[in-house]
Amino acid sequence: MQELEASVSKKINSWLEGNYDEDTKSQIKKLLDEKANIELTDSFYRDLEFGTGGLRGTMGPGSNRVNKYTMGSATQGLCNYLKNKYPGEKVKVAVAHDSRNNSDYFARITANVFAANGMHVYFFKELRPTPLLSFAIRQLGCKSGVMITASHNPKEYNGYKAYGADGGQFTSPDDTMVMDRVSEISDIDQVNFNSIPENIETIGEEMDQLYLDQIALLSVSPEAIQRQNDLKIVYSPIHGTGITLVPAALQKFGFTKVTLVEEQIKPDGNFPTVIYPNPEEKEALNLALKKAKEIDADLVLATDPDADRVGIAIKNDKGEFILLNGNQTGSLLINYMLTAWEQKGRLTGNEYIVSTIVTTNLINEIAKAKKVTCYNTLTGFKWIAAIMTELEGKKTFIAGGEESYGYLVGDLVRDKDAVISCAFIAEMTAFYKDQGSSLYEAMLQMYHQYGLYNEKLVSITRKGKTGAEEIKAMMERFRNAPPLTLGGSAVLTIKDYEKGIETDPASGDIKKLDYPKSDVLQFITADGSIVSARPSGTEPKIKFYCSVKADLADVHKYDETDKQLDEKVKTIMDDLGV
Repeated sequence: MQELEASVSKKINSWLEGNYDEDTKSQIKKLLDEKANIELTDSFYRDLEFGTGGLRGTMGPGSNRVNKYTMGSATQGLCNYLKNKYPGEKVKVAVAHDSRNNSDYFARITANVFAANGMHVYFFKELRPTPLLSFAIRQLGCKSGVMITASHNPKEYNGYKAYGADGGQFTSPDDTMVMDRVSEISDIDQVNFNSIPENIETIGEEMDQLYLDQIALLSVSPEAIQRQNDLKIVYSPIHGTGITLVPAALQKFGFTKVTLVEEQIKPDGNFPTVIYPNPEEKEALNLALKKAKEIDADLVLATDPDADRVGIAIKNDKGEFILLNGNQTGSLLINYMLTAWEQKGRLTGNEYIVSTIVTTNLINEIAKAKKVTCYNTLTGFKWIAAIMTELEGKKTFIAGGEESYGYLVGDLVRDKDAVISCAFIAEMTAFYKDQGSSLYEAMLQMYHQYGLYNEKLVSITRKGKTGAEEIKAMMERFRNAPPLTLGGSAVLTIKDYEKGIETDPASGDIKKLDYPKSDVLQFITADGSIVSARPSGTEPKIKFYCSVKADLADVHKYDETDKQLDEKVKTIMDDLGV
């Protein structure tokens, strides 16, 4: 049996002897009695890391778990940052939560610590989507905000997303400043849990209405919706917050035939009908697809627990429902937005879109053809938000997206927004139907025009302390011995975003990369294939993103060409040994 390291035992004793509640101590004692040393080690071998976006982890007692004390410490550190950043001001903050187990409890703890530190807290009285929190921060003039959510992670998880005054998650240098203040909380007695109730103001429906009204003003093709308002849409919130706003947004846009997946409309942190509440997983959409077949729907939409990501399904040319990946949906959405803006004469040369370095290059090609600037950022929507904030009042943001099923239309929010995305994906479907085309046919035409891009994501999970070490070793191996060929094509460029350099392996020439540091490696081959390796910042995973492409001169050869690209991806992954 694994023995407890001295440092772990010391941390356990500090919790048993410290100012922690008796329930927490009894849970720790039970684990000690059961000699659950592996679980105890993982719970206490480190402090749960407050990263650039906040916290995320398994719920339970311990310094490396999500609980009242790790949430309280994070909030106290954020308060200390805000006091230093805005001296002498009455700082306003907003707090919201999703449907996960304990999310409402953790949200109340967070609000109480803010209030105890003299801040005015706008507290959403009921669960709400993450994008509504981002919207509220900007509307209410808050300096910060916190969303209690673990997004699409399994039910055992919860988390804490921290936002700045622009409604986006913190970026450099403020992210580091917040992390430093949080890491300075070395004793639970440094956290002020003694709430001042008069500092907490509850909010709810009035913010919903303001948000929905402003979303509706973003619509580009209301005439098409009016003609196609009976478009048959199936929607599932997968037991999450989407139920509070997505059906209302679709109705506000003018859609009259929205069918809800009854088994999944009730918010429930146990997510009883799915293995993972993640719209990237086919299994999570099974019930929605079943309902769609029953009513012969045009479109299937499903959102994750905090409603910042959306997965979709459409009918192919054989009448079968197929799931689109994040790159396909993002490309279709941006292609639609730029096409609709172009048709309305709204493109002036001052508009822009934003994508990320691991998202399909197809988006860049579409923007180039439409003469719209496309900015590429590091992975994570906070980087898209940072560009939006930087360019606010100077250029017009149309849309942005990333491969992980997160998109945004318009500048009301500074995070990915599945509520807005659902409304615009439905609008896009109505737009093409109004022209006598299905969304599937529109996708094939897009590939015919710009090339067929095939992207795959391979995720390798490695849990606990040993898992983190394995992931680190894998990245070191790729840095020290990078592949020279992938899929039979020579690697022409290696981009190391951690070192901030781009290398030509043939000549040894090195150029500087103009990006903030991030633990990402990218290999680009002579035939245009791109592979990116990146440890996840929110899950115990290392992710490999592979993108390959081919011409699609004949749309009838889509299936054949796509299968060939599938084989190419498999060969490349075999070459990498993953």
